[in-house]
Amino acid sequence: MTKSEHHHITILGSTGSIGCSTLDVVAQLGGRERFVVEALTGNGNIGLLCEQAKAVGARLAVTADEGRYLELKSALAGTGIAVAAGPSGLQEAAARAAEWVMAAIVGTAGLAPTLTAARRGADIALANKECLVSAGALFVRAVAEGGGRLIPVDSEHSAIFQALEDDQRHALERIILTASGGPFRTWSREAMAGVTAEIARAHPNWSMGLKISIGSASMFNKALEMIEAKHLFDVAPEQIEVIVHPQSIVHSMVGYTDGSVLAQLGAPDMRTAIGYALTYPARPALNVERLDFAKLARLDFEAPDEVRFPALRLARTALTRGGLQGAAMNAAEETAFEAFIGGRIGFLDMADIAETVMERMIDWPAAGDMDDVFAGDAAARRFATEAIGARAAA
Repeated sequence: MTKSEHHHITILGSTGSIGCSTLDVVAQLGGRERFVVEALTGNGNIGLLCEQAKAVGARLAVTADEGRYLELKSALAGTGIAVAAGPSGLQEAAARAAEWVMAAIVGTAGLAPTLTAARRGADIALANKECLVSAGALFVRAVAEGGGRLIPVDSEHSAIFQALEDDQRHALERIILTASGGPFRTWSREAMAGVTAEIARAHPNWSMGLKISIGSASMFNKALEMIEAKHLFDVAPEQIEVIVHPQSIVHSMVGYTDGSVLAQLGAPDMRTAIGYALTYPARPALNVERLDFAKLARLDFEAPDEVRFPALRLARTALTRGGLQGAAMNAAEETAFEAFIGGRIGFLDMADIAETVMERMIDWPAAGDMDDVFAGDAAARRFATEAIGARAAA
């Protein structure tokens, strides 16, 4: 892309942390002189969505909350920006003619619109783990059949994407996902039992939204990343490793058959991965923190504790079993997360409920199409709700 060309982009989930960082990168790289923003979507933060849409001259603004449609329409009256709401609005945003789409809607809610964008051939900058965790090979196939590219944005998968040499795929031995360990890395399981949502949301290194922050604290985020990595890089479950790295400087690594390990390092700032996805295969000039290795002094690594963080064990189970186990684990965790932040279950109960649902769905076959994925997701949510109710009644 040259500076004289306009790049048409859409951001699904623009009001979240990834969406805001994406807009910052867009501004750094030329803003309206270089990019046409086809659509922005958000949820309940109508004020921020309107501010963003006006700033970039978006052609369409969408709130996922159908009940906020009139509020959004009124706020953007006279701007010339089209307005839509609800699932149909998200689909409209995804269907617009943007050649690059940031998929940053958190959770399974992002699957349908991201799939729409993939099927029409857009390049997908993937920050939504659940597309691959729940739909796996079906989603990868949809991207390939659409003719677009799938470019990972999670810092860990972006690091692997950058370190994995295309002409050396035959020599790939393992991929190593790094994890900060979250705020409870050194806590006992007994202490973690009393954790509240307010405590769990405080990540030591990264600035993230509530769902991702708590997922980091429970290491469910890393569990989802393990499943995502299998589909992104076409590796066997036994080739996927996790190592705890508290400083969050080494974002992930690739090991080769000659014993070499290539790593991607950088400050904990999502704008680096976003910028790379936006301009790939070029590297943009970004105003982000540069590493000062003298000040870093040391980088620590330690094995993860799958007793205190059972989500990692559940991910390995899902990878080994296949079928709809990834979708079951993800849907159960999302349901349990809502119950946790609502004060109905404890922090450690989230993994227990996910495991209960996975066991209940152990014999469900692999999805033949996306309808099977959505049916499995719905069933897992029902089963999780039942397990939460039983736990609350006990």
